[in-house]
Amino acid sequence: MPVRTALDALTMRPTRLLRGSWPWRSALYLVTGALPGAPAIALLLRYGIDRPAALLVAVAVSVVAGALVFGGLERRRLRLVDRDPLPGRTGPRRWLREGATWRAVGYVAVSVAVLCWLDAVVVLCMLWFPVYALSNPLHDPSATATAQLVSMLMGAALLAAAPYVVTAWAGARAAMARALLGPRASDRLGERLVEVTRSRARLVDAFEVERRRIERDLHDGAQQRLVALNVQLGLARLETAPGSPAGEPLAKAHELAKQALTELRELIRGVHPPVLTDRGLAAAVQDVAGRSPVPIDVDVRLPGRLPRSIEVTAYFVVGEALTNVARHSGASRASVTTTLDGDRLLLRIRDDGVGGADPAAGTGLAGLADRVAAVGGTVSLSSPPGGPTVLQAEFAGAIADEPAR
Repeated sequence: MPVRTALDALTMRPTRLLRGSWPWRSALYLVTGALPGAPAIALLLRYGIDRPAALLVAVAVSVVAGALVFGGLERRRLRLVDRDPLPGRTGPRRWLREGATWRAVGYVAVSVAVLCWLDAVVVLCMLWFPVYALSNPLHDPSATATAQLVSMLMGAALLAAAPYVVTAWAGARAAMARALLGPRASDRLGERLVEVTRSRARLVDAFEVERRRIERDLHDGAQQRLVALNVQLGLARLETAPGSPAGEPLAKAHELAKQALTELRELIRGVHPPVLTDRGLAAAVQDVAGRSPVPIDVDVRLPGRLPRSIEVTAYFVVGEALTNVARHSGASRASVTTTLDGDRLLLRIRDDGVGGADPAAGTGLAGLADRVAAVGGTVSLSSPPGGPTVLQAEFAGAIADEPAR
């Protein structure tokens, strides 16, 4: 199992831990953690509490300096004892520009005012005191042999325990920093929702590109071959003598070719109508309404072209809604209207049918809602029994891209 943090390093074998770099990395982490409070620590060691005013000023300066510098560098410093990178910007200026959260500011203040003192105490107790105790015979030669032996044994014990104590405290400090500076569960959920929304929009764009490719291939490939077949069958009928046994099969084949060509053209128009690409949403809605068996009143007035994703989605909302009107509503008349309120497009389809439309009944309404949601829009439906049925789709960011043609 890979060792990723200082706390994980404590589970290693003693010989491996002592030979490794984790104790030294932990000591460096604690030393750098004690630096912001160094002015206050130095004053306290020099004068004690005899000069409280100077001590308070030193603490205040340390807090301000730490908040400006230490907070931005904390993520870099954390890599000494935690190999999993902490998300976020690392430089002090970037840290300030991104807007530090109250959790980050609070962590920096506590680190500078309190935790840096603890870092200094741990470093002094585990590194300086053992060395001082081991060297007691050198700086206190007048001490008895027993006192010197006890001092050296205490120094050896502290020195043996130092790697574990330093590594444990550094790991605890790093875990605290990660908990406070790392993203919360709600933040991670928000990031995932943003990424899901973006990926869904990318899928819609990719689907639209593929739809247009299919439309182009059908138009330039299969449709042209059917046209050529239709022409050849027509020429063959002209060359066939009246009353010939082949005349009737040729006539049927010619009619079937015409029907196939008509159906293919309808399919191409349904895949991606050329009028939508060439002339925009208003003309495309007029075209689909003109082919509906139910009379449709169209009032679609836009100052210009909409963003392509919204334009295409709005068109297919209209197409699916008018198909439902013709098949299921029993309406005698319907209407399609649009309203542009700022950058919001309101698309409303109304019919005077029997009502009772249910998205769960398989009429395509649930799919429409999903498609509209993929471009950041919403769908609402009102269809009481007896009618009327009103389907409304609202799109945000529907600012005209170019003047209407």
